Amino acid sequence: MRKPVIAGNWKMHKTAEEAVSFAAELKQADLPGEVEAVICAPFLALPALVEELTGTGIGVGAQNVHFEQQGAFTGEVSVPMLKAAGVTYVIIGHSERRAYFAETDETVNKKVKAALNGGLIPIVCVGETLEERENDQTKEVVRKQVKAASAGLSSDEMKKTIIAYEPVWAIGTGKASTAEDAEEVCSFIRKTVADQFDQQVANEVRIQYGGSVKPENIDSFIKQPNIDGALVGGASLNAGSFIQLVQAAK
Repeated sequence: MRKPVIAGNWKMHKTAEEAVSFAAELKQADLPGEVEAVICAPFLALPALVEELTGTGIGVGAQNVHFEQQGAFTGEVSVPMLKAAGVTYVIIGHSERRAYFAETDETVNKKVKAALNGGLIPIVCVGETLEERENDQTKEVVRKQVKAASAGLSSDEMKKTIIAYEPVWAIGTGKASTAEDAEEVCSFIRKTVADQFDQQVANEVRIQYGGSVKPENIDSFIKQPNIDGALVGGASLNAGSFIQLVQAAK
C-alpha cells in the first residue's frame, strides 16, 4: 500500500518568520498519520521550519539543489548543506526551473542521483507544455523525462523517488487537468517505470499530480488508483487550505 504524500511548494513566498507562523498552525491541526505531509520552502526558511516541525511527522523539503557537493557555484546549495539543515526532501526538475533556469534532463538526473546518494528523497517533476499536449505529445514527453531522470538508478533508489506529474499548462493557471486525464498519464508513468525497472518497482513508486490542486478538487485526484498525492503550489500557502488537502488525502 503506497502512502499518499501531499507536498506544498511555496516557490518564492514566505520569510522565515512567516514560515514559523504557518508551522505553528499546522502543529495545532489534527493531521492524519496515514498521509505524508511535506512543506518545500525557500532556502532561508528551511532551518526555522525544521526546528519548528521536528517531532511532528511533517517533512521539510527544498525546492532545488546542486548536483556537486561543493565548489565554485555561486548562489547554489548542495545536498550536504540541506542535510545539515535537517531537510529530508527536495523538488527536482520543476517546470519553472526548466523554463527559467536552463534545467535539462541531464542536470535533473545528476541532481536525483546526488539527492539519493546524500540521503534526500527527490520529488521529480515531469510534464508537458500546452503546445506539446495539443500536438498529442504528452506521453512521448513524459516518457522521455521519466527515463532520463531515473537513468542509472538502482531499483531501491527508484522506489525511494517520488514522481510528480505536473502538466505545465496547469501550473498557476487555475486550469487543472481532469482527474481522468491525470490518471491516464500517471498510469502511463507507472508503466514507463515498469518497463525501465520491473513491475514490483513500479508498484512501489509514488506518483503525485500537481497543477492547480485545491481543497475543492483534490478528492477527484486522490480517488484515482495511480495518483498517490499531490504537489501543491498556491493552495499550500495558506495553512488552513494545506491542512484540508492533507486531511482529504487519508
